[in-house]
Amino acid sequence: MSDPSKPEDGKAEADAPKKGWFARWRSRGDAAVPEPATEPESDPPPAPEPEPEPASVAPESIEATASVPDVEVATVEETEEPEKEAGKKGWLSRLREGLSKSTRRVTESITGLFTKKKLDQQTLDELEDALIQADLGVAVAARLVGKLGKERFGREVTDEEVRAAFADDIAEILAPVAVPLAIDPGHRPHVVLVIGVNGSGKTTTIAKLANLYKGEGRSVMLAAGDTFRAAAVEQLKVWGDRAGVPVVSRNTGADAAGLAYEALERARAEGCDVLLIDTAGRLHNKANLMDELAKIVRVIRKLDPTAPHSCLLVLDATTGQNAHAQVETFKTMSPVDALVLTKLDGSAKGGVLVALAEKFKLPVVAIGVGEGIDDLRPFEARAFARGLMGLP
Repeated sequence: MSDPSKPEDGKAEADAPKKGWFARWRSRGDAAVPEPATEPESDPPPAPEPEPEPASVAPESIEATASVPDVEVATVEETEEPEKEAGKKGWLSRLREGLSKSTRRVTESITGLFTKKKLDQQTLDELEDALIQADLGVAVAARLVGKLGKERFGREVTDEEVRAAFADDIAEILAPVAVPLAIDPGHRPHVVLVIGVNGSGKTTTIAKLANLYKGEGRSVMLAAGDTFRAAAVEQLKVWGDRAGVPVVSRNTGADAAGLAYEALERARAEGCDVLLIDTAGRLHNKANLMDELAKIVRVIRKLDPTAPHSCLLVLDATTGQNAHAQVETFKTMSPVDALVLTKLDGSAKGGVLVALAEKFKLPVVAIGVGEGIDDLRPFEARAFARGLMGLP
């Protein structure tokens, strides 16, 4: 799961590659597709006639999987026209707007501590508490406050100076993880497994990524691996139809590992560049469901021992510090190698992204600050840091 202000000297090189990513994003041209209307969870659309079971079967006998709670029906809206240079400013504005709740939580505390006075130990302690309460985590809070105290202790400072210093330090923490998802042309297809807990936004994220890659001229296939709920399968089919991307699916209740195997077989036969595999939402503390996810990985490796080539864990920003437990648990069941953070606009807990970067060092490939197709963008460290601190 964005947009640099003027970087300092030490960050110029880190920020430079992201301009190329934004240029590629804008170059998708007419490939952007309208978003389908949300299907109400209580009254899903009539399902088309189910596809016949494919002749090929999963390479291992797969036991019946336990049912899981319903997962999200992501909201979908109409798409906007592809953005030009002015559109980038629009994204910056939406990023700041989306982070507004998190920003207020941090900046109001900082502003309340400073009225042009000298920086003393009591103020540093209160600053550290404010950062921890804003979900930046104990380690990050100690690091930021420690550096501020070392550089400015005993000097008169304003809240603007403190926020600017924190923004620079946060950008320094985030810069190493602000890495776009790279599709390896050596794999056909490059298999992307998308995982996460109930309601985190996996299906919508998959659709937006598919639209992105299609716009880059890549051939994309989707696998409707959330076989536990008919509405999830139908939702992904609607997205696939609008984007002109094929969707491999089975009847509701079918084995997800077998479907993933079938999708990989088909994607290889058709020479697809990217295969995005949706999975059912699962609670990270339910061992049987996590075992089923491990089985998906094991099964597709019978066809390609290197798959999945990317495993994206989608995190809902509203969960705050619980995101740490999710990352820890999913990493034990699947080779998680990148994060997407969604719903930043609905939470005052956006600071958790900084804590995750500090602790896990996992790439953050994209962030979401809304429900529109253009509200999921490649992550940019400096833009996020300044937005979090209420700076332009």
